[in-house]
Amino acid sequence: MFDVSFVELMVIGVVGLLVLGPERLPGAARTVGSFVRKARQGWNSVRGEFERQIALDEVKRSARDVRESIESPGAPTKPAAAAAPAVAGTSPAAEPAPGMAPLPDRAPHD
Repeated sequence: MFDVSFVELMVIGVVGLLVLGPERLPGAARTVGSFVRKARQGWNSVRGEFERQIALDEVKRSARDVRESIESPGAPTKPAAAAAPAVAGTSPAAEPAPGMAPLPDRAPHD
């Protein structure tokens, strides 16, 4: 979150020791630590809520798309050939992969 190096933390600690003194510095460090912990928990809570809301919106959109495709039978659908995954070597018009030699039209005789 913040880019604070060890040297910067030491400077903050020395300044805090000079300003607060050795008696009050541990209490002040605990107080600052509790504030930082509460801020992180609050931020994580807000971020988690946004992520849950985005996921819920995606599920709602997907359900709406499925419902619309079911309710409107006249809507154009994907052809079966486009929906099925292509299997290598099943189509006679299949092109070879880049860098590969083209397949022969017939199998050679032994």
